[in-house]
Amino acid sequence: MTPEERSRKEPPGTGSGAAAPRSLAESLRARDDVSLSALLRARPDLITPVPTDLTQLATRAATRASVVRALERLDRFALQTAEALAVAGDPASYDELLGLMAGDDGPEADPVVTEALPRALATLRDQALVWGADDRLRLVRAARELLAPSPQHPSPTGLGPTVAEAAAGMSPGRIQEILTAAGLPTTHDAVSAMASLSGLFSDRARMSALLERAPAESLEVLSRLVWGPPYGQVTPNPAPRLRWLLDRGLLLPSPRSSASLEQGRPPSPGTVVLPREVALHLRSGRAHRHTEPLPPAVEAAGHRPQMVDATAAGQAYTALATVEELLKDWDEGGPSVLRAGGLSVRDLKRTAVALDVSEPVAAFWVELSYAAGLLASDGEADEQYAATPAYDEWLELPPAERWTRLATAWLTATRTPGLVGGRDAKDRALSALGPGLDRSAAPEVRHRVLTLLAGLAEGASPVQESVLTRLRWERPLRGDRPAADDLRTRLAQWALSEAELLGVTGGGALSAHGRALLGERPDHTPAAEPTGPGDKLPVHRQHHRPTPHEPLTAGEQTAAASRAARLLAPLLPEPLDHVLLQADLTAVAPGPLQRPLADMLDVLADVESKGGATVYRFTPASVRRALDAGRTASDLHAFLATHSRTPVPQPLAYLIDDVARRHGHLRVGAASAYLRCDDDALLNEILADKRSAALRLRRLAPTVLAAQSDPAVLLDGLRAMGFAPAAESAEGDVLIARAHAHRTPPRTPPEPVPEGPPTPDATLLTAALRAVRAGDLASTTPRKTTGAPASGGVLPRTTSAETLATMQAAVLTGESLWIGYVNAEGSASQRVIAPIRVDGGFVTAYDHTADEVRTYPLHRVTGVAELADDQL
Repeated sequence: MTPEERSRKEPPGTGSGAAAPRSLAESLRARDDVSLSALLRARPDLITPVPTDLTQLATRAATRASVVRALERLDRFALQTAEALAVAGDPASYDELLGLMAGDDGPEADPVVTEALPRALATLRDQALVWGADDRLRLVRAARELLAPSPQHPSPTGLGPTVAEAAAGMSPGRIQEILTAAGLPTTHDAVSAMASLSGLFSDRARMSALLERAPAESLEVLSRLVWGPPYGQVTPNPAPRLRWLLDRGLLLPSPRSSASLEQGRPPSPGTVVLPREVALHLRSGRAHRHTEPLPPAVEAAGHRPQMVDATAAGQAYTALATVEELLKDWDEGGPSVLRAGGLSVRDLKRTAVALDVSEPVAAFWVELSYAAGLLASDGEADEQYAATPAYDEWLELPPAERWTRLATAWLTATRTPGLVGGRDAKDRALSALGPGLDRSAAPEVRHRVLTLLAGLAEGASPVQESVLTRLRWERPLRGDRPAADDLRTRLAQWALSEAELLGVTGGGALSAHGRALLGERPDHTPAAEPTGPGDKLPVHRQHHRPTPHEPLTAGEQTAAASRAARLLAPLLPEPLDHVLLQADLTAVAPGPLQRPLADMLDVLADVESKGGATVYRFTPASVRRALDAGRTASDLHAFLATHSRTPVPQPLAYLIDDVARRHGHLRVGAASAYLRCDDDALLNEILADKRSAALRLRRLAPTVLAAQSDPAVLLDGLRAMGFAPAAESAEGDVLIARAHAHRTPPRTPPEPVPEGPPTPDATLLTAALRAVRAGDLASTTPRKTTGAPASGGVLPRTTSAETLATMQAAVLTGESLWIGYVNAEGSASQRVIAPIRVDGGFVTAYDHTADEVRTYPLHRVTGVAELADDQL
């Protein structure tokens, strides 16, 4: 690529033809607003709080904490480029960088690297990690310290220190001996000796000639150190193959010895290091053994898109049914809240059994309900979990909209159900709904995984390992952690499985409603149609969203959820208004039921089995439950006749009539409790029954028995004996036992824990850029001082009298002033103002920094100076 082609890819002021900036601040000052906005979006920590000027912005961008965050967001090739600059000269030329990345042969050696390098360098410049023209590229100091080799932190490139760094502690005599053994003339000082030795090791021709004379055993030693780590151990009397290398400086004593003393460790006099220049010669100039300029492709097998959408829709319906079943099970109050917060292991197991799923899957549904605001703790004395009022509102929504509520909550939640059952940093167990489950990277990883799936052809199901490999390229691992222990890898694995459970994907492929949920707008380019389930499909960029890592705005999210609901709605099964009654006292629901029918059946019958069809079983207890809820036998007969596509079986009719005939014949009220019945023979039967002894009944009248148990215990005891009593009020009316739905007070869903400062929106960026530009103008504009001469560009101090006089003069002349100002919080800033009025200890002025008229107390103005005549 020619310099002209490269310059078209570079930000303003960075090409070799532009005036070379002398600092990062000058480099930022040369950028336009579009470039600065891109920097602040990519590194939002730089804008929190808004810097006063570009110098402060540059200082903040070069801090270690900010640089670490920026490096962690680089892809593998951009990071490799930064690592190469860390071991290059400071400053380095573009050609030197190209040699480190592509090898000494340049474009002919690796044209892919040559083509990709300008883009990677542009990324580093955009992120303010690199500044300077092509002939003077500089990596910010904090990045160089993080990536360059040192005894404490080995370089990711596997390179060691330079010759000069490694030989810094050697005696001058020993250095001259090395020059003589290497065939170089001796010098008068160590500095020129190191320069001579470095020149030899950096000269490819002379270095090749030196190594041609090396014994094969010595070359074998170098080959073991060339790709790192560059350190080795030698004995006090090294073997001849090592002595040959030590004599010529191809192995030098390691600076680790002095570093060990500084850190309180015993020195390692036998440690040697391969100098960086020697390693680069043996590597043919490459900084890395393997450069990865292109992202690895995501392998995928093809399925029909219609099948994927149908599978995902079926799973979406199952997700809705599972959440409803979970919260219905907790309708009258769920498990208790642990003292430390969260759900106990025993309660999680019970929930898993009730939902007929594994415990990790049960934890996912519980956490999803919590993230969607449908579940919370009630906050009462005996604190327990229960549905929120939002759950009742959610139930009234159409099924597709209910699903989008769940899916949107899942996409943005930072709580990570996959961690349930693990241990935290203090070795405490992590429980469902408990503390310690938030991982700020979770939403970004979920979104990135789904974006990768959206980049495949429709119906393509990716190989999981290829997805993880791609994600590791986009966010390389730092340190020595294996891939299996990396949190982002585990988050990606959980995202794939959770997307399948939720119905975002079907058979591993992203569904149409899942694409819409991401805010993707499909192109009209037809996707390649697979011919079989084993076909491999390449990555296909058929959706356009320019910055997939950025979250959707609130408006975009609402529009995306609406599109997803419209796509999903036709695929969900229509609720049915009928069941099939069978002679064995069961009813079969061949599909989802309309809500009034389903609610009534839940009272009148017990669920026996689930699946594609739900089987309900009628029992005396279930019929009595319906009668207790206020239904009569005629109501139940009419209900079944209306909603059954088959005639009501005779056994079921007999069961209803038999239970209804006995229901309410006995009446239980509060005395502690009493039992009355018009049939005194029935009361005699109860008194004679040995099972009634625990109830401690005694006769008060021929038709009334008293009990020392409360009414609820008396009701349960009589029902256990086979009777069908009914409760009554103090007025003698039958009490209708309706199910009590326990609800928490209004609750808001848990707020996601952000990963650093949020990405600024357009309004904030515009205001911040205006403030930074104005502050920079105030700090760099030439001015005339009214007090003592300024030193180092610092605002001079002026007395109160001088400040007042200068302000009053500026009101008369209309001149602008440069002031120092300290606000009520004690924060100092510099401003350019045009005074309009001075009155009562205040100055009213047009503030060029804020672009508005403001009033300032004069006692908070620390200094004032007139601007130069040619400014503003």
